Amino acid sequence: MRLTRALAALVLSAQAIALSIGGQRIQIERGSDGLQNIVTYDQHSLKVNGERIFVFSAEFHPWRLPVPDLWLDVFQKIKSLGFNTVSFYVHWALLEGEPGQYRADGIFAFEPFFDAAKQAGIYLIARPGPYINAEASGGGFPGWLQRIEGQLRTQASDYLAATDNYAAHIGATIAKAQITNGGPVILFQPENEYSGSTHPNPPVTGGFPDPEYFAYVKKQFRDAGIVVPFINNDAWAQGVFAPGYEKNGSTAGNVDIYAHDGYPLGFDCANPTVWPRGNLPTYYHASHENQSPSTLYSIMEFQGGAFDPWGGLGFAQCAELLNEEFERVFYKNNYASGVKLLNIYMTYGGTNWGNLGHAGGYTSYDYGASIAENREIYREKYSELKLEAQFLKVSPAFLTTSVGSTVSGTYTTSSAITTTPQFGNGSITNFYILRHTDYQERISITYKLNVQTSQGTRSIPQLGGELTLSGRDSKWHVTDYDVGGTTLEYSTAEILTWKQFGKKTVLVVYGGPGETHEISVITTSTAKVLEGTGVTTKTTNATTILNWQTSSTRRVTQVGSLLVYILDRNTAYNYWVPDFGSGYSSADAASVIVEAGYFVRSVYVKDVALHIDGDLNATVPIRVIGAPDNVKTLHFNSRKLQFKTDSITGEWTSTLSYDEPRIALPDLSALSWKYVDDLPEIQSSYDDSAWTVADHQTSNNPVYALKTPTSLFASDYGYHTGVLIYRGRFVANGNESSFYLNSQGGSGFGSSVWLNDAYVGSWTGIDAARGNNSTYTLPNLVAGKTYIFTIVVDNNGLDEAWVIGTDEMKNPRGILDYGLSGREKSAITWKLTGNIGGEAYVDKVRGPLNEGGLYAERQGFTQPYPPNRNWPAGSPSEGINKPGIAFYQASFNLDLPRNYDIPLSFHFGNTTIDGANARYRAQLWVNGYQFGKYINNIGPQSDFPVPQVGILNYHGQNWLAVEVWVQQANGAHLTDFSLKAGKPVWTSIKDPTLSPRPSYSRRPGAY
Repeated sequence: MRLTRALAALVLSAQAIALSIGGQRIQIERGSDGLQNIVTYDQHSLKVNGERIFVFSAEFHPWRLPVPDLWLDVFQKIKSLGFNTVSFYVHWALLEGEPGQYRADGIFAFEPFFDAAKQAGIYLIARPGPYINAEASGGGFPGWLQRIEGQLRTQASDYLAATDNYAAHIGATIAKAQITNGGPVILFQPENEYSGSTHPNPPVTGGFPDPEYFAYVKKQFRDAGIVVPFINNDAWAQGVFAPGYEKNGSTAGNVDIYAHDGYPLGFDCANPTVWPRGNLPTYYHASHENQSPSTLYSIMEFQGGAFDPWGGLGFAQCAELLNEEFERVFYKNNYASGVKLLNIYMTYGGTNWGNLGHAGGYTSYDYGASIAENREIYREKYSELKLEAQFLKVSPAFLTTSVGSTVSGTYTTSSAITTTPQFGNGSITNFYILRHTDYQERISITYKLNVQTSQGTRSIPQLGGELTLSGRDSKWHVTDYDVGGTTLEYSTAEILTWKQFGKKTVLVVYGGPGETHEISVITTSTAKVLEGTGVTTKTTNATTILNWQTSSTRRVTQVGSLLVYILDRNTAYNYWVPDFGSGYSSADAASVIVEAGYFVRSVYVKDVALHIDGDLNATVPIRVIGAPDNVKTLHFNSRKLQFKTDSITGEWTSTLSYDEPRIALPDLSALSWKYVDDLPEIQSSYDDSAWTVADHQTSNNPVYALKTPTSLFASDYGYHTGVLIYRGRFVANGNESSFYLNSQGGSGFGSSVWLNDAYVGSWTGIDAARGNNSTYTLPNLVAGKTYIFTIVVDNNGLDEAWVIGTDEMKNPRGILDYGLSGREKSAITWKLTGNIGGEAYVDKVRGPLNEGGLYAERQGFTQPYPPNRNWPAGSPSEGINKPGIAFYQASFNLDLPRNYDIPLSFHFGNTTIDGANARYRAQLWVNGYQFGKYINNIGPQSDFPVPQVGILNYHGQNWLAVEVWVQQANGAHLTDFSLKAGKPVWTSIKDPTLSPRPSYSRRPGAY
């Protein structure tokens, strides 16, 4: 049920509503009205300091790149797209691994992230949850929430109390970084995708959607000092908690700005060329007008890639599914729907290092995004995104347009083309967005454009030929478009950017291969072709028309004070529009236009020198359009360039020379490897007296009923991450013949069983199974003898809690059930371990999730300078010849060229033994950080990028470790385990400071 807008306004302006939740009396605040006046909004757009902006935002999670000095690099790559905003999640489990102990320092501190955003001139949208989903372990929830009885994400009092400490701390941190305090944060999202539930069957505490619960979350953050507007992200456009939304007579849960998410192609990376019929969301505008007409149309998450599961086909196929064609068609459909806030999830994905991801995904979180996991920008989708964002950046008239009726054939001569007009409000500029009526269409269609301009009715092109809409393409056409005081009557060519430089204006347009395009300029000046051929011109009736066929050869034409640079799309990809200064971008920011190849990061003037900083991976020409009059010299990455000046356009031209450096990497197979038995627990002499006794006779976990005499759920004992180990002791009667085990560790997990030192068997895992039931045959047992089961269970991360009411995040890890033939379950007494200290984790630097329960991890041997002097030699390339877990350690030095960004990754080759994929899993450790989980028989990941300098020391010693868990009788080994380099780029970024990497020290009480 929905309130009328008038009634909603009365309700919202009334006295603050008092609600009782969990016995607590709370006051519900009304939005952000009256709290600040810097960030405002209306039905058209957001305004910052009174200036309307199109919020073009990129999703980027700093905790997926644990090198704070590299955050600026990512921000700058986002800024250079033409974006002005970044949205970020906060992973609660990384900050409060122990209940009540909040830690956000070192690589987990957010202040350096805020500083880097401000330095780059990027606004921020803060999304701290407490629930975030995000393919993070537990959806961002710490594992200890498995022990609360109340339903998660509801008004259950124990759940709300559990969130208070986190919300107060992270809220206060973000509050200090709000724009009202000189920081970059302009919007704040409480909760996340509060959209799906089981209610009423089974029921959800408080019902669903519950305005009282959502109001509690809002109040937590208002009390922490948040004053910027609240925005939400409904998982789809259903209007939950939009302004005016009413549930059970209450509007207390409503946000200031309603937003929703959209993932129209889903996550079918196995079929990257398939666009299913009906998946283009053409209903977005109508839904917005129905659900939240008083606010700007906002899409808080729109598909920028896809996640990939264990056993998937890899992120290269996800990048193909969500490629540049997808961006052209689907993003332009969003613009056609009137979107004015668009956040691309993900724009940079990063890495699920240190067990921080959920069980449904592997180490890489590349996501097939525009910026690759190793921060490279080689994907064409990055360049396409730049073309779109730069156009919107210089098109302020779009911010107040009204969406017209979407029609087929009316504006074109082809009914196979659908057009959505955007009509100017307060300006005469109109925008027309064209696509194939059948959006999947791969065949090109020719057409003429029929529009009304200020000069009359036009059938375009006027000078001959036809326009072309290529397969899987979409286009902007504009009419009465202002470029610095000169009006384009129309342009069929898409606009990259325009800038005023003194008395002249430069317009850069582009088209697809071989397309005919036409521009009409309202002027009495005639056209003069300054560069290139093939441009037909005509001046008539106070307009000058330019007509051409797109070519890879650049053309420059002058019409009065307007210089029109005509490019093909591939050439336009190499054009950049960096702004001077480090402030936040606006349409009229002072800039230059630069053609310079791979990447332009920034531009500045020092004395009489123009400095351009960027990255270079090949020798390319550089052209500078609009160099300030007071500069005399040109520098790229501080290297002085000799250049020529065009006497007519004033353009500077030179060459950027790339010298590919020599990269010397160590042969990992030749290192001096040391070996430690990583499963000493199966030895008869092993002492487990310090282990945790599994003595809880009950469990608060509501998801899985206890089937064992005492709970063996790992989180009941404070173990939430990495490998788990159980030891079950019993005295045999001699009749035991089999052992049944029900274990659970999430998708792709595995488990192995030993009886004393005898290998019993393994579940080697499949991508689709998060749990397993196995029955193992036992050897003959001796009556009266004590035996010990040692069971190793891989925990691939905790499940998320997306559907409210299921509490799926509480799916336990470890042993769910067991049975020893002929014996009562109580015949076995159990102990267990996970990471040393459990929730009171030891390694405060690398965080609460980095380490698991294997022996070497508990001891801290994964860290630099382990006590390896007396360890025997042993190489992972040789492996072990029987089931078990081996820990291998070595060190190596790097001395890589400075001033180059060189992506490095560790490669695991596929191991086959006796013609079959070997059954083993491995963990990669670099300077104490877990940066890879490889499962040879599941995949798909075989290459594991590790950030340069921050984690790997490019100019000194590095400590490498690999744990190899063999799950087959004849042993296993690594194949082609190697360190590989990607394409080096000459860069302007400074060498990052090494992330903290404390060395080994003996851990008191380690067992």
